[in-house]
Amino acid sequence: MRRSRPTRPGRTGGPRRGGGDPATRGRTTIADGVVEKIAGLAARDVVGVHAMGGGLARTFGAVRDRVPGSSKSVTRGVKAEVGEVQTALDLEIVVDYGVSIADVAKAVRENVVTAVERMTGLEVVEVNIAVSDVKLPDDEDEEQPRLQ
Repeated sequence: MRRSRPTRPGRTGGPRRGGGDPATRGRTTIADGVVEKIAGLAARDVVGVHAMGGGLARTFGAVRDRVPGSSKSVTRGVKAEVGEVQTALDLEIVVDYGVSIADVAKAVRENVVTAVERMTGLEVVEVNIAVSDVKLPDDEDEEQPRLQ
């Protein structure tokens, strides 16, 4: 009785291993921080969003941003929970005075969902938005604190 020899990699002939679409072989995982960055940038693109994060986080972040060599935190005010195929996001924003908060929240939600789903392939199941403050025209800009 004659046995067939297994085909070695790189040789032609014999059965093809790992049949099916090569794109389906293996798993891709996306870190929470990646989704947070995408969402943070997408939210900041919306007209009427003055800043991201609560007052204390913005103050610490503004001071840290002024340190030479540091970069602005695009994830400030964004928290993501990423699963295998879905993600949920919580955003904390500051809106400019005079804008419709409902319209800004709707635009942020749409922009974030579009950006995250397009770039990651994950389904965004929810985007919760907390408006923590309103930037008044005569308020000092907390993003640029004065150092004395």
